[in-house]
Amino acid sequence: MANQFANQSTADKQVPILDFTSRLRNLPDSAFDSVAEMLNFLRKTPVQSQTLTPYLSWNHQRYTRNLIDKTHMYELIAICWEIGHASSVHNHRDQNCWMTVPIGKLQVRNFRVVHESLDRGVCQLEEAVTLEMDPTRPCAVDSQHPVHSVHNPLEFNQRAVSLHLYSRPFDRCIAYSPAQGTCREIDLRYDTDHRKTDEQPGRP
Repeated sequence: MANQFANQSTADKQVPILDFTSRLRNLPDSAFDSVAEMLNFLRKTPVQSQTLTPYLSWNHQRYTRNLIDKTHMYELIAICWEIGHASSVHNHRDQNCWMTVPIGKLQVRNFRVVHESLDRGVCQLEEAVTLEMDPTRPCAVDSQHPVHSVHNPLEFNQRAVSLHLYSRPFDRCIAYSPAQGTCREIDLRYDTDHRKTDEQPGRP
C-alpha cells in the first residue's frame, strides 16, 4: 500500500521532458556542483515517460545513447535498454552523474578500484554496493565508488529507459574488465542527437 501511494505521488508531480530541460537550464551553475541538490531535484521533478518517445531509439544488440540536451554545464542523455542489456564497467572522468529511470527499472553495480594503471592497461576492482533504480528511486554516482556498471537483468523482464545527467559533459571515459583485470580509454558516442542548438553532435 505504501508503494502504491509513492507511485501515485510521483505521477502527480511528473513533468514533460521539455519542461524538465527548461528547469535544468534555469538552474545556476552551482547547482551542478552539489550531488545532493541535483538528486533532490530529480526526486521532485520526475519526467512523464510518454513525452520521451521522440527521443528514444532501440537496438536489439546493445543499449543506445540519445542526446536530449547539452550546455556548457551538463548533458542529458536518454539510454534505452532492451531486456538483458548491460553497460561495461566504467568511470565518469571525475564528473558528477545522476540517473533516473522513468520507464522500467535498472540495477547499478558499484566497484571499488583497488589498483589501476591506464598506461599498462591493467586494474584490480572489487564489487561494492549494488542498488536498484525505478521511477521513484533516482540515484547519483557514489563519489566513494565512482566506477560502476548498469544492467537490465533478464529477470526484470521489461524494457527500460534511463535519463543520465552528466556535469560537465565528457566524451571519453575509462572502461574496465574486472574479470580480465584490464582497462582502457574509450570514446563515447550518441546514437541520436536531438539538441535544439547549432552545436555539433557528440561523435568523433
